[in-house]
Amino acid sequence: MTSDLIWQPLVEELARRQRAGRKAEFWLRDDDAVDPTQALDRLLDLTGEFAVPVTLAVIPARTDGKLVARLDEAPQATVAVHGWAHRNHAPADQKRQELGAHRPREAVLDDLARGLSHVTGLHGARAVPMLVPPWNRIDAGVVSDLGSIGFAALSVYGPPKPAPLAVINSNVDIMDWRSSRGCHDHGLLVQAIIAQLQHAFDGGEPVGLLTHHLLHDESAWLFLERLFTVTAQTEACAWLPIRTFIDRAQRR
Repeated sequence: MTSDLIWQPLVEELARRQRAGRKAEFWLRDDDAVDPTQALDRLLDLTGEFAVPVTLAVIPARTDGKLVARLDEAPQATVAVHGWAHRNHAPADQKRQELGAHRPREAVLDDLARGLSHVTGLHGARAVPMLVPPWNRIDAGVVSDLGSIGFAALSVYGPPKPAPLAVINSNVDIMDWRSSRGCHDHGLLVQAIIAQLQHAFDGGEPVGLLTHHLLHDESAWLFLERLFTVTAQTEACAWLPIRTFIDRAQRR
């Protein structure tokens, strides 16, 4: 199947929305930012070219002023808190988790408070008080205490669950973690985006695209460029900053 045929269903879906006077909303979260790299430059150049806001989930324990200096040149970027050190504390027979019940809750919350303070101190107004748990996993008890240490929002992957703070989840992951560990098939990703758009049309969540710039193969970069191109060609689509969704959730 040619590239044009792969993308045509999304073009048609966005055209239907334009005829109905409805906006398709997207947002972009990219995980594991630490330092300036060629891959990060490529992501920032691409999102800058298409004026796509990007939320970088930054690992606090491993980052410093070098990332600050790079992002000073990228006004489309905001930063969120990606746990503390992206370190697994679960035993070998369980799924990896940094923010689980494997340590005292006070220790987990201390790490997260330190991470929020560090990221905010480095990035100032660029930082948003949103937690992105490593591996998208977090103990429910920790979630209940996030507001008490300064977090206003949580972002994992998949359908949102009730929580005492705003939940803005990613729901389309471009990476094929179980097989190639490269980009998913573009046709399958287009179908996933359309399904999420139709869910959003019925009152569901916007399309939250999840990327990992350090692990992208050429297929991943090509997918992003084509997606940004297609969505830029219609007034029925808007890429929105994460603060828009946090503010909206807090007003509910």
